[in-house]
Amino acid sequence: MNTSLAEALSAGLLVAVLVCAVVRPWGWPEAAVAVPAAAVLIAVGAVPPAHVQEEAARLGPVIGFLAAVLVLAQLCDDEGLFRACGAWMARSARGRPRRLLTQVFVVASAVTAVLSLDATVVLLTPVVFATAARLGARPKPHVYACTHLSNTASLLLPVSNLTNLLAFAASGLTFTRFAALMALPWLAAIGVEYAVLRRFFATDLDAGAPVPAPAEPPRLPLFALVTVAGTLGGFVLTSVLDVNPVWAALAGALVLAVRALVQRRTTPAALVRSAAPLFLAFVLALGIVVRAVVDNGLAAGLAHLVPHSGSLPALLALAALAAVLANVINNLPATLVLVPLTAPAGPGAVLAVLLGVNIGPNLTYAGSLATLLWRRIVREHETEVALGEFTLLGVLVVPAALVLAVVALWLSLHALGG
Repeated sequence: MNTSLAEALSAGLLVAVLVCAVVRPWGWPEAAVAVPAAAVLIAVGAVPPAHVQEEAARLGPVIGFLAAVLVLAQLCDDEGLFRACGAWMARSARGRPRRLLTQVFVVASAVTAVLSLDATVVLLTPVVFATAARLGARPKPHVYACTHLSNTASLLLPVSNLTNLLAFAASGLTFTRFAALMALPWLAAIGVEYAVLRRFFATDLDAGAPVPAPAEPPRLPLFALVTVAGTLGGFVLTSVLDVNPVWAALAGALVLAVRALVQRRTTPAALVRSAAPLFLAFVLALGIVVRAVVDNGLAAGLAHLVPHSGSLPALLALAALAAVLANVINNLPATLVLVPLTAPAGPGAVLAVLLGVNIGPNLTYAGSLATLLWRRIVREHETEVALGEFTLLGVLVVPAALVLAVVALWLSLHALGG
């Protein structure tokens, strides 16, 4: 196939894959279009078999890690961890919506960082809805916090987001070094989110709520908490030993899975479903489609836009480019495109891209798959989010959070070294 035809076909199929992932016609899973699209590109020679093998080798450990974390998060939910978080937030807020927003920020930031953004969107958002209803508070500020923090608060650890895993693999950093460099940007971005949301939803937060009657607190799932803590320790240990962190995630998921199976609280089929195999197939297929687009012209088109220095203006430009691209083609394809282009410039450039693809999606619905999933969950709770309101909040948050986070990254790189 000639280059121009391969370029047109690759770009057209990427658009089709992304549109169907956003719209999900007839309730189709994301993989329903992505897998055939990848197969077509392989069949017509738009992406060589050697490049398909490279992409599979690059994404294989990432997909395995994602599966393990998804299972771990679901088993933590089965153990009652998220219900306990909701009860703690309700007791702590006691009729004060502003206090509840603070608690949501604390819990959502921790859950996103440790158990990934999917846990915040899928498991924590319904708990926040229930907690707000229990307190008689208006849910909108707290539910918005879940979707914004599922993106922004995923900056801290390599395990917090699929984009992080891709960037981590290319950065050459250890687990602890990655976390150290991203800690200050993480705090800066969350601080902007908190300040803006408190101001933006001041009317809802000032409405007040009745003090709920005391309720019996749920059992604290100590086994799940200890397992999660041990898994985090495993991430650090694997980093020191230069072992892929997928083994630590798998060990944590396996401990909770064996316990749940022995106690007959789950089944092997339920464990497989919690790993979201169709979504994992979508990630691999999307990687192949994006590789075809990159091979057939996109890499050359973007190469002259990518700065190759570690100066503050260069990092700001990279983050801005990544944010724009994330809102145009979604943050996962944007990461797949930009990370290989910026990796030769060093970890600072890769982390600047990560700031853009994680903070930037809060600007539009289509910026990340997590935001799209959040919209579906909100609708299931008979709440509608206006496009204008979502976009206005994004305009107020994203530029300020992105600039401050990049400045914080630049300071961290100078203080700790890249």
